[in-house]
Amino acid sequence: MALSVGIVGLPNVGKSTLFNALTKAQNAQAANYPFCTIEPNVAIVPVPDPRLTALAELVRPQQVLPATVRFTDIAGLVAGASKGEGLGNKFLAHIRETEVIIHVARAFEDDDVVHVSGSVDPARDIAVIDAELILADAQVLENRLDRMVKQTKGSKDRDLLDKVEAGKRLLDHLMTGQPASSVDGVDTPGMIALFDEIRPLSAKRVIYCANVAEGDLGQPDNALVAKVRAIAESRGAETVVVCARMEEDLAGLTDEERLEFLASYNLDESGLDSVVRLAYRTLGLLSFFTAGPKEVRAWTIAAGTKAPAAAGQIHSDIERGFIRAEVIGFEDYLKHQTEAKCRAAGVLRQEGKEYVMADADVVHFLFNV
Repeated sequence: MALSVGIVGLPNVGKSTLFNALTKAQNAQAANYPFCTIEPNVAIVPVPDPRLTALAELVRPQQVLPATVRFTDIAGLVAGASKGEGLGNKFLAHIRETEVIIHVARAFEDDDVVHVSGSVDPARDIAVIDAELILADAQVLENRLDRMVKQTKGSKDRDLLDKVEAGKRLLDHLMTGQPASSVDGVDTPGMIALFDEIRPLSAKRVIYCANVAEGDLGQPDNALVAKVRAIAESRGAETVVVCARMEEDLAGLTDEERLEFLASYNLDESGLDSVVRLAYRTLGLLSFFTAGPKEVRAWTIAAGTKAPAAAGQIHSDIERGFIRAEVIGFEDYLKHQTEAKCRAAGVLRQEGKEYVMADADVVHFLFNV
């Protein structure tokens, strides 16, 4: 399962520049005018994980395959996008396919970079995007409700009736300007089924990204960043502070140069590392590893996943024929350095179908064909 992340925000807040930096590919045009991104840009990039690198150095496989994250850069939205303003709402459908949203807000002043609203105010900008996502959800739900109500005529299907009732309640909620995430009864069967069907934009988990000038990196929050962080905290969300232009500069550096560059700003990690780390934490994801002479590979699963389901990430046949898992903790593997030595030291464990996978487990699955 590749982590899927959508990048949203108003025009000229740094979305496309951030996309260029995050994907290390200059395929999202970044220009100083609105709507320079006219089609969603998609890239699947490796997840940085020093544990995978350390494991590969011990095993020396033919290839190393990291976990991946799918970034989708959505064209800049403006007020009225849900009604066709600017580029309209055709790009909103692409956000529905993502699992988490990176909401980029401009947190720097620069007279040379125009703002679609004429001034810099991240709180206002965030509110504009929020409103458009809520309105887009309302439109989708209205259309779906019309069809569902027609299906209920003469029907005694309890599941359908529950879903219609949930739809009416959710629509009333959205029309008050509130996001789908805050509707009452979100955990009821009818609402769960409805959410699975329409995948509300305003119910998605969000990470707020404050895009700052280089001089603000590694410094206390400026007033604009403080606004972004306050909004995020009020919603129980995470905030990451990046300088998109600096991240773009990092893309062409070697690992050693990158570390030196980051250290000059008193930073421990790049914007990509921060975004991926927060996205994993926000969605409750973790990684496990498989290691052998042919490949060392990282796999992404949800926290709480049991061993057979984790095996299914590799291949459905392994899940169906699951016998047991041979598990070595990552730190134990680093300490003993080979699977044979881990086995001899008694740190290789035999785990069954009820075993809940831990972050950074190194696993070999045994199964019937």
